[in-house]
Amino acid sequence: MTGLLFYLAAAKFMEGDIRESFTNHARTAQNTINARIKSYTDVLRGTASLFSTIEPVTREQFREYVLGLNVRNHFPAIETINYAQYVRHQDLPAFEQRMRAEQQAGRFGGAPFKVTPVVAEPDHSIITFIEPDVPWFGAFGYDLHTNSYVRATIAASRDGAALMTSGTRIVAMSTPSQTGLGMRLPTYRPGMPINTVDERRAAYIGSVGIAFSVPKLIKGVLDEMPVDPVRLTLVDVGQGLKVVPPRPGQPPIVLFDSIATDAQPAPPLAAGNDIVTVKLPVDYNGRIWEATFSARKNALYNGIEQYFPLLAMAAGSVSAILIYALLYTLTSARIRAVQLARDMTKELRDSQARLQLSHASLRRLAAHAENIKESERKRIAREIHDDLGQNLLALRIDADMLASRTRERHPRLHERVRATLQQIDAIIKSVRQIINDLRPNVLDLGLNAAVDWQIREFRRLTGIACELVENEHELDISDHCATALFRILQESLSNISRHAHADRVRVDLHVENSNITMMVCDNGIGLVRDGVGKPGSFGLVGIEERIHLLGGTFTISSNGGKGTCVCITVPIANENGSLRTHPAGQTHGSDHFIPA
Repeated sequence: MTGLLFYLAAAKFMEGDIRESFTNHARTAQNTINARIKSYTDVLRGTASLFSTIEPVTREQFREYVLGLNVRNHFPAIETINYAQYVRHQDLPAFEQRMRAEQQAGRFGGAPFKVTPVVAEPDHSIITFIEPDVPWFGAFGYDLHTNSYVRATIAASRDGAALMTSGTRIVAMSTPSQTGLGMRLPTYRPGMPINTVDERRAAYIGSVGIAFSVPKLIKGVLDEMPVDPVRLTLVDVGQGLKVVPPRPGQPPIVLFDSIATDAQPAPPLAAGNDIVTVKLPVDYNGRIWEATFSARKNALYNGIEQYFPLLAMAAGSVSAILIYALLYTLTSARIRAVQLARDMTKELRDSQARLQLSHASLRRLAAHAENIKESERKRIAREIHDDLGQNLLALRIDADMLASRTRERHPRLHERVRATLQQIDAIIKSVRQIINDLRPNVLDLGLNAAVDWQIREFRRLTGIACELVENEHELDISDHCATALFRILQESLSNISRHAHADRVRVDLHVENSNITMMVCDNGIGLVRDGVGKPGSFGLVGIEERIHLLGGTFTISSNGGKGTCVCITVPIANENGSLRTHPAGQTHGSDHFIPA
């Protein structure tokens, strides 16, 4: 009886020990899967930010962006990255004609572009960009609204500015034993507000998506587990969906089974006393995947552990042997736990290092996108000024000459000509405003002049008292640095006019301790608790990213109900530019600058 009791106790202890050890291995694999899903989601958000900062994005820019991601090496599970443009039904013929012209110009290949299938819906979501485009030419022109469930999901994602995930397989990528899934994120027109549902619908221009292979996502996870063989099954249980609920009556979908084949895509799970099973949830951006890890008990024992219950039974009457066996088991369990903790710590550190590299790559891509946007703004403003502006000026001179010649002899014609002159003046004023919105020419006169001009414009447009305080030197810095500081000031003043309810603003611009310091303070209501970091709000994030690229610091302080103060500090010696000082009043900048 003593030997039997010790046998049962030892067997129960060993089973609990192997279950705990197997659970720890499964949790490590669960964390790895979650980290991979997070990195793929970051790729999707980075792609959406490209369309939220540049309009329109060209096919070449999209291809260059995707090539910069180096998807094959860094994100091997991603099969395609695509963009679906939002098109109203009445605009569909013109859209098809424009895409065919672009295809004939050699922008992309495949069969002649055609929206397929054509559904009688008021709007469409049509694939226009996809990388790599080979062998996915057939995807060009596909209307995602063909599927009513996908259409409803895209609409809910658009209205909620939320990431869209579903358990629906991508047919072109899936086989009975292989599953392809996708994620989509809405994109909105740059500069338009998206605080309400109506504003988001008005600003909506399309959605970006990635299609990835679940088996490739899981590849290598089981290889890192020190147990062989282990079976892993992923099932989409459809719980916790943030956008829309799953379709009624749809059974859970098996996304991955490590022993599945096309002939037998869903083998039954093994059961019995000789099987250890652990079920853990995996967060797929709001959807819940149930990961089931299973292995045979004898595969989890190592060495003498599988015979230990028999030894305990045989030595049940010998106290010394029993104590020795117990100490041996406890010691070996402790060693395994310490080793497991070391392995988990190493894996965590490696994952953190990979995440940091991924974040650094995304920052560089965001900086590149910002440089492209500013270059495009500067180029468009210059072309409008040099081409359209000169033509309008010549038109006005001709109209003015015609008005002079008809003043006495043709009074009625003279009145029409004068009205035309007023319209030309209004167009010239509008063109100048567009040029200033794209890139104010006053930036060519230096940062001080640009800041002074922006403050005058802010006072004129909002009626809010705004004071500029600066030291006795004018700042002469690189165009990149000056543009970044000017955009930060614009974003800060825009936030004040929209949210602060302030009646007084103070802007300080100084050079102190080898740093450029700019402070923007108001006496408004201060920051709202949920106002920072909400979905679709990128103002403060944009400021922080610009300052990071300049090697500076950014702080924001708010005393509830007593205003907000944004402080930006940029070092004089940084890799992005240099700074020189001139006495106040000395002119500098472009010799050919003509104020609008």
